[in-house]
Amino acid sequence: QVQLVESGGGLVQAGGSLRLSCAASGRIFRINTMAWHRQAPGKQREMVAAITSGDSTNYADSVKGRFTVSRDNAKNTVYLQMNSLKPEDTAVYYCNADVRPSILSARQYDYWGQGTQVTVSS
Repeated sequence: QVQLVESGGGLVQAGGSLRLSCAASGRIFRINTMAWHRQAPGKQREMVAAITSGDSTNYADSVKGRFTVSRDNAKNTVYLQMNSLKPEDTAVYYCNADVRPSILSARQYDYWGQGTQVTVSS
């Protein structure tokens, strides 16, 4: 019903920047919370940043002051601007969206993107 397509990952040197994008398509009436998670090999998946439909944001302590999450509701797209990148930021980054499919539905459904690799070299 809903597809999330991520882009913007890649290889960058420490101190550099990347901007991730995630575009949602399909049966969408309203997207409530959109979020970015990441997972490095051997580590637990963690929520990096989240943004609600009212543009309230939350960040993991490890990225506060460096990452900024934003959204474009007209495009059903969420962004993650990553500055001052560190090798510790190396991970697969996943887009997540909490979606209400139609005005007739009171249920919300959780969708995930395919993930995009971010590698930060020192």
